[in-house]
Amino acid sequence: MKDIILTGDRPTGRLHLGHYVGSLKNRVIMQNEGNYDRMYIMIADSQALTDNFDDPGKIRENLIEVALDYLSVGLDPEKVTFFVQSQVSELTELTFYFLNLVTLSRLERNPTVKSEIKLRDFETSLPAGFLIYPVSQAADILLFDANIVPVGEDQEPMLEQAREIARSFNHIYGETFVEPKAVLPEAKIARRMPGIDGGAKMSKSLGNAIYLADDKKTVKKKVMSMYTDPDHINIEDPGKVEGNIVFTYLDVFSKPEHFKEFLPEYENLEALKDHYRRGGLGDVKVKKFLIKVLEDELEPIRKRRAEYEKDLEKVFKILEEGTAKAREAGRSKVEEVKKAMGINYFEDEKLVKSLQEKYK
Repeated sequence: MKDIILTGDRPTGRLHLGHYVGSLKNRVIMQNEGNYDRMYIMIADSQALTDNFDDPGKIRENLIEVALDYLSVGLDPEKVTFFVQSQVSELTELTFYFLNLVTLSRLERNPTVKSEIKLRDFETSLPAGFLIYPVSQAADILLFDANIVPVGEDQEPMLEQAREIARSFNHIYGETFVEPKAVLPEAKIARRMPGIDGGAKMSKSLGNAIYLADDKKTVKKKVMSMYTDPDHINIEDPGKVEGNIVFTYLDVFSKPEHFKEFLPEYENLEALKDHYRRGGLGDVKVKKFLIKVLEDELEPIRKRRAEYEKDLEKVFKILEEGTAKAREAGRSKVEEVKKAMGINYFEDEKLVKSLQEKYK
């Protein structure tokens, strides 16, 4: 069986460090390893409209921002296919067919949907399009026969719904779809990066994110405002590492070479943590170290982004060409689906002959 990868993001704003460690970094690794037949990366603008239907300009503006973020982290249009969801009409068609395979109660039980409804205060006025977006997501995956889907941990219920839809369709109409599997980041901490406020996960809507496109000044300001240990008031006070967001970020981003270059008085992260726990180490020193660590990660990303920003026509061309490839693949799959369902009336010669016999 061919390995086909599909993943993507909603263009509701620039992408942040949570996206980077939760999915983007893993996509670049997969791309460069090349152990796949095809890799699709989708900008899910149709899904973004389900909860931004009254502000389409937001989606329009952020389409290019997400594309720039993709290119800046090192995703290569020569190796992967970028496409825009709304421009592949076959996705809408497949979603319509899939809706007959899912009950309303099953959609309402989806844990991801339930939490998102609560987050957006949709309990009393829920857009139908938002409720069915797991079905749309299943179409995104299954249209391209994707069997590998790199996602964050909170998206696993969506993958399970896609697998259920694939099984239902195959049971009724015959083997047509492969069941996709989720690929999560290896490090558990990277699966759900907390925001700089120490509260919920990093999120565009909660305003607690560090964005890939943030400049040095902005990154510094955000890190210096990070939540740490509220009881660590004085430098000499013992501090807690657990739940301290600065150390959470260092767990994800710091490398042995960072200590040699930026903080040589400590052998490694554990030595830094031990000193903090004992007392005698201030939050400012740890935060300044984190700033240098993050800058080491973000500076190459900024440089690539700056180059693409100089030629936005090229970026749109990449999206246009990739979308054309996605449409071609999608049309082929929809034809296969309609044949399996028996609704390919004009291509089914047997149907015409059988009806001719019937009405002789």
